[in-house]
Amino acid sequence: MTDKAIIYCDGACSPNPGFGGWGAVLIVNGERQEYSGAEPNTTNNRMELLGAISALEILKIYDSPCDVTIYTDSKYVCEAFNLQWIRSWKRRNWIKSDNQPVKNRDLWERLISLIADQKTVKWEWVRGHSDNVENNVCDKLAVIARRLLEEQSKITF
Repeated sequence: MTDKAIIYCDGACSPNPGFGGWGAVLIVNGERQEYSGAEPNTTNNRMELLGAISALEILKIYDSPCDVTIYTDSKYVCEAFNLQWIRSWKRRNWIKSDNQPVKNRDLWERLISLIADQKTVKWEWVRGHSDNVENNVCDKLAVIARRLLEEQSKITF
């Protein structure tokens, strides 16, 4: 049974938009696992979201809701929950206060669905490229995944 999970996640994209990667560290029952992935035509914000989404999707294999703390250096992701932008966006049919549609709605809806599967989810912002070891690992995972995809796209047969 799982009571608590810790997720660190990050995204990288260069250029933005362009090739992007995400990285995540998932710690459950003292077991630490690293994950990453990449997409060819994306944005940094999408990769930040996919880091959290992917870790939460992996957490589902434990088959029991738990208390989750997610550490991210993305204020975009963190503040959407902590400042309750999500509630406002949903109430306004995914339209922001400036009357523009919310970008990445597909990923926000996936993330909301995954959060609903857990007991609680707490969002914590950490300074990127700083002294948070796990955030730095996630950044490296994201950058490596992005670079690998970019290099693979250059190979022709």
